[in-house]
Amino acid sequence: MTGPPTTHSEHGPDDLCAAGTDLYTRALREGRVSASQAAATPCLTAFGLLQPSVGEPDRLEPVAPAVALHRMLDASAQRVAEERRREARLSAVFEPLMRVDGRRTAGADAGAVRVLSGIPQINEAISDAMADATNELLCVQPNAHYGDRRGRLSQHLSLRRDQDMLDRGGRIRTLYQHTQRHLPLVRARYEQLRGDAEARSLDEVTDRLIVVDRRVAFIPADDEATLALEVRHPALITYFVTTFERLWRLATPMHPQAAPRPSLNGVTPRQRTIASLLVEGHTDTDIADRLGMNVRTARVHIAKLAATLGSESRAQLGYLIAESRILKQEDAEQ
Repeated sequence: MTGPPTTHSEHGPDDLCAAGTDLYTRALREGRVSASQAAATPCLTAFGLLQPSVGEPDRLEPVAPAVALHRMLDASAQRVAEERRREARLSAVFEPLMRVDGRRTAGADAGAVRVLSGIPQINEAISDAMADATNELLCVQPNAHYGDRRGRLSQHLSLRRDQDMLDRGGRIRTLYQHTQRHLPLVRARYEQLRGDAEARSLDEVTDRLIVVDRRVAFIPADDEATLALEVRHPALITYFVTTFERLWRLATPMHPQAAPRPSLNGVTPRQRTIASLLVEGHTDTDIADRLGMNVRTARVHIAKLAATLGSESRAQLGYLIAESRILKQEDAEQ
């Protein structure tokens, strides 16, 4: 008993289905196939690979591959030519309208913000911007992607770009989170770089930021970091640089000379930061995310803080943090 015919999926000539490829190959070898055999692969007649045999309407014969390819390429060229004619028509329609639009004076904000889609395009744009950079590179690098394959690949690419800039006499300053101070990938980076490269760290930093020679900046445009914005607007560049400089002054040096982070009454700086977030009512997950660590590590620090202050419960911990005045001591130091 014959089963129902197999459904043929839609596809283009550049993605010929397996059944179609097999039947076309057979037709080339044998000179023809029956129309009933070709019924299951209508793509072969649609793309001009099979044609009716003269005098035998129930038979199909193959079109030579070279002839079929020439026809397809010719059709493709015609489509490209039509698209170019369409572009010319659109340009002719919009050109007088653009002259009327007073908000877009010549060169006012042209190219001020460009959307970059995909990791390859983002990396290419950053590489192009840095190719002739000679002054300064400012970077904010939050604790993300450092442990995965993407992080290792991007580290290799950025290391080469950065060293090229340093070789041209440029300066590089980078802000990290405290949790990255001792990461092997980060430490290895500064062991390899030669030149005027500095790094500092904070408990919390902004999202990723790259500013090249104070003329172009790159910031993420989605959570997955597969979209980015290339920014060239002077006002935005100034805002990014000002933000960076203020964070830089608050940060703790980590390269070339690392500065120790002082403890207060046995409470480490990281524990004080966690204490501050606990008092604000943040959950363990929120604290871990903001400080660039996993939840388990955050809970270990909370447990150590509780042990140092003699707390036996989460509610008591908040009270003891307030009573210990460790946060006020930190404010006084700053």
